[in-house]
Amino acid sequence: SSFAYLGGFAIVSNDGANPENLPYACAAVAFSGLLYVLVSGLISVFGIRRIMRFFPPVVTGPIIIAIGLTLSQSAIDNCSADWLIAVVAIALVVICNIWGKGMVKIVPIIIGVVGSYVLAAILGRVDFAPVAEAAWIGLPIHWNETAFWALSDGNTSLLITSVITIMPIALATMVEHIGDISAISSTVGINYIKEPGLHRTLLGDGLATIIASLFGAPANTTYGENTGVLSLTKVFDPRVIRIAAGFAVLFSFSPKV
Repeated sequence: SSFAYLGGFAIVSNDGANPENLPYACAAVAFSGLLYVLVSGLISVFGIRRIMRFFPPVVTGPIIIAIGLTLSQSAIDNCSADWLIAVVAIALVVICNIWGKGMVKIVPIIIGVVGSYVLAAILGRVDFAPVAEAAWIGLPIHWNETAFWALSDGNTSLLITSVITIMPIALATMVEHIGDISAISSTVGINYIKEPGLHRTLLGDGLATIIASLFGAPANTTYGENTGVLSLTKVFDPRVIRIAAGFAVLFSFSPKV
């Protein structure tokens, strides 16, 4: 999920004071996905070389850095809720990265999450009541939280305002996408911009964003962190991601999970 859109969601929902407006934000994100489709078409028509002239590393690099830096305040806010748990999580990740061997070095983030969660449970800082009350099987979709609800609600003014507020954010995330695809291509030694082609990766990202937002989920984005995971694990086979996606879809139908 893209953090770049958080500002737009905050504006539309008045910093969370009007959560009923969030479906309108989702509808606006769906329109943002259409920009991906448009740019993908332009690349197909005019060719990748003409388009890439407008996205040199001096442009894509700072955009990725800027999006990451904007998250620093969110990270500090999260950590300040419980510094002990936060420090333990960070320490576990760092230790596994530096001194870990074999599988430990491959999954340091998972170990950090699990380890800090266990510590939180031991200290009594985890409320398991919602987990106990949740059903094992259930739909992950709630109609009044989807973009479909906003599109059928009839509040055209709020919908247009949301689109104007959120849609331009796609320009930043598309630059992030190009930068990340370039970085991943460099890491694995395969030119993904040429094959399968930037127009296809942008189209996939855009369609995923449209589908997700229509059903009430946030926008999708490429992640620079994933390039680091590839570099660390040396596992470059896209089938791994497809399998992970299948598990994610499966688990989404279990509220208890």
